[in-house]
Amino acid sequence: MRFVSTRGGTPPTGIDAALIAGLAPDGGLYVPERIPAFAPSTTQTASPSLAATATEALAPFFVDSSLRERLPALCARAYDFDAPLVPMRGHGDHLLELFHGPTAAFKDYAARFLAECLSALRAPDAPVTTILVATSGDTGAAVAGAFHRRPGFEVVILYPDGRVSPRQAHGLECWGDNVRTFRVDGSFDDCQRMAKTALSDRDLRERMALTSANSISLGRLLPQLAYYAHTARNFFAQHGTVLNLIVPTGNLGNAAAALLAKRMGFPIGDLVLATNANDVLPRFFAGGDYAPEATKATLANAMDVGAPSNFERLRHWHADDAALRAAVSAHAVDDATIRTTIAIAPERHGIVPCPHTACGLHVLDNLRAQGDTRPWAVVATAHPAKFDSIVEPLVRHGVEVPPALADCLARPAYGEALTADDAALRERLLSR
Repeated sequence: MRFVSTRGGTPPTGIDAALIAGLAPDGGLYVPERIPAFAPSTTQTASPSLAATATEALAPFFVDSSLRERLPALCARAYDFDAPLVPMRGHGDHLLELFHGPTAAFKDYAARFLAECLSALRAPDAPVTTILVATSGDTGAAVAGAFHRRPGFEVVILYPDGRVSPRQAHGLECWGDNVRTFRVDGSFDDCQRMAKTALSDRDLRERMALTSANSISLGRLLPQLAYYAHTARNFFAQHGTVLNLIVPTGNLGNAAAALLAKRMGFPIGDLVLATNANDVLPRFFAGGDYAPEATKATLANAMDVGAPSNFERLRHWHADDAALRAAVSAHAVDDATIRTTIAIAPERHGIVPCPHTACGLHVLDNLRAQGDTRPWAVVATAHPAKFDSIVEPLVRHGVEVPPALADCLARPAYGEALTADDAALRERLLSR
């Protein structure tokens, strides 16, 4: 199993090198040279645990890796909390809860797996590796939590100042030790550009060991397919039918993982994306040009992305745009609708959603109104307690804070201001 760049300018490489590099040398994203296919005997039978499914689903990608024999142990440590599929009030309505990790967001699964892999791949005498991560709200905290106090690693977080919830900001700044957090005077797209520029800077990478933990990293994409594979196979084993998915998305990493799991043969039906008012993807999937634009700030801030990086992967996997549009659809949800959906969710669905999950719930409501009776799962990407200032006034009661998140909020927080300038970031990285 070899891995190639979406831009075609990098020779094929093994997974170990791709994980360490983060971004391909030509600026593209690593993808598997071929997508492995699983037989129905695997994809349609129940699995005892998420870690077991992860080991089975990821094994073909690691067949030539130095980590091959250690993969079960790596998965056991990374996936040691569940991703439960819970029924909602409507018939056939389900919620895939991905917020049970240490920072209460779906990013925890992949961040922990990547940290386990990079730690296992690191030579004892290797220089300190800097993990550079741009975040629109949740990625940075998950990466910080996964690498916090890991010997041989430091984390540098870039987040858009004033464009994340107060609790998200605290979760990004509360680590210290080997984690350094920058409040960038700009948008997430500025943060993402700065990270990509640094990762593509050959002189900088010769002077320091630098890699990424954004969804541009193969080490983020692959482990996210595990919870989709696990949910789909267990649902099919229990019900004898495929499960359709609604995935809230911004940078398209989580959605790309769901599509990859489907392409591997796991019983996933239709895949529908829910975005906020940043509607680059809905316009494309409706037949328009792919036209990235400046990010709009919304209530669902972790999806405030105007130039989704993983679109390159989706295009790479399809013969043309018509084939891609046939495989996926997308719908935009504005802030007013997010508020309404959160307010009615306890009565209609029996849950309290975060703003991102609310985007998915609204898409589900529309499908049901159109007469769709198939089983659907909305992906709950983060715990609502991370967005208390938005959610609690709408549902008119407090939201209990998960213990791990409470621990984060109890620690002091400190971040450094940074202009949205590539050279300014370079200077800070070299001054470390």
